[in-house]
Amino acid sequence: MAIVSYKFKVGQTVDLIPSVSRLAANGHYQIVSRRPSEGEIPHYRIKSMGELHERVVAENELTLLGKSGA
Repeated sequence: MAIVSYKFKVGQTVDLIPSVSRLAANGHYQIVSRRPSEGEIPHYRIKSMGELHERVVAENELTLLGKSGA
């Protein structure tokens, strides 16, 4: 099992990179927890103040607060 390096910390505020294939609340998200890796890409549980539920997303779907998406 490979050791995965996580870019974001629990409690950190991030932006979810927009995607036409995903409906998501606008605004910022908070990292709720780190999830077990699915392959080489780390995953996180995130929560938006604009939604009642949490989401699980891959690290490459997130960007630091205020930075432009990839």
